[in-house]
Amino acid sequence: MTNSVISTKPLESPWQGLDPFLFAVHHIDNYPAGDGRLGIKPEDRAKEGQGWRMYHGARVPGFPAHPHRGFETVSIVLKGYVDHADSLGVAARYGQGDVQWLTTGGGVEHGEMFPLLNTDKPNPMEMFQIWLNLPPEGKSAKPDFEMFWAEDIPVIQKDGATVTVVAGPFGDVRPLAPPSASWAAKPENELTIWLIDIEKGGEVTLPTASIEALRRAYIYEGVATFDGNAIPTGHLANLDASRVTTIRNDGDRKVRILLLQSRPIEAPVVARGPFVLNTNEQMIETITRYQSDGFGRWPWPTSDHTHGEEGRFIRYPDGRYVTPKST
Repeated sequence: MTNSVISTKPLESPWQGLDPFLFAVHHIDNYPAGDGRLGIKPEDRAKEGQGWRMYHGARVPGFPAHPHRGFETVSIVLKGYVDHADSLGVAARYGQGDVQWLTTGGGVEHGEMFPLLNTDKPNPMEMFQIWLNLPPEGKSAKPDFEMFWAEDIPVIQKDGATVTVVAGPFGDVRPLAPPSASWAAKPENELTIWLIDIEKGGEVTLPTASIEALRRAYIYEGVATFDGNAIPTGHLANLDASRVTTIRNDGDRKVRILLLQSRPIEAPVVARGPFVLNTNEQMIETITRYQSDGFGRWPWPTSDHTHGEEGRFIRYPDGRYVTPKST
């Protein structure tokens, strides 16, 4: 039997990536019923830490306005919702399987709040946010924003396994197009983001890639057996992408895996908080610019802006309004 497993180790938070992936974060929050204004009821605020977090939100959980430059955020929301607002004037609500792909490029400020829409039942939240580096030519690209509605994302179901194809083809199944400045936009870079769920007794065989592609699987539920090697939950596996890999679920619990793969960018990385650049000079210029103009000034009335609409939508600065049903 071919063994594609190069190495394994326990997961550390955040989940560290292989070039060009900087890291990934897995948020799971069991929020209570909302207060009717998308936030936490006063009587529940003292319960923070009991299965959920406010993060940087005061009344509505989430991340109020903060800057980014030089990389991309890929936000995969499996449960719950995110209200997006940014310095470009883009507004969006997405969730329940949607993916937001944001190229920060030369600089953008955005907020990501978690509105609690349900007032009569809990508001469970589960999402991944993946930080994906940009190549040097993308560090000054115009910020870009793509929304992948859940209804449009390719999903493969076979042999007791489900593969959600966020990026990178899975055999003959092609993904939706990422933003144009992304490292993922060029097929030769072999960038892949797959969510893999395997039921008891099921299996999936991964397509091969080149020897230059770096492939890492994060096992966040169940015990996954890679070519005969059982790897428990809370571990990652570095894989040889050029070898055929079969993943089985021989246990009693569903297996859930995030798989990331790409050819590396192989460029210098100078990172400081929300900025990921190539040189110290770029970092100084970025900090100076942000202190001066805030990447375009914040156009919303509050830093933790949320939206009144209850449906999923995106509204662009030119007034275009898109929902899953209108795409």
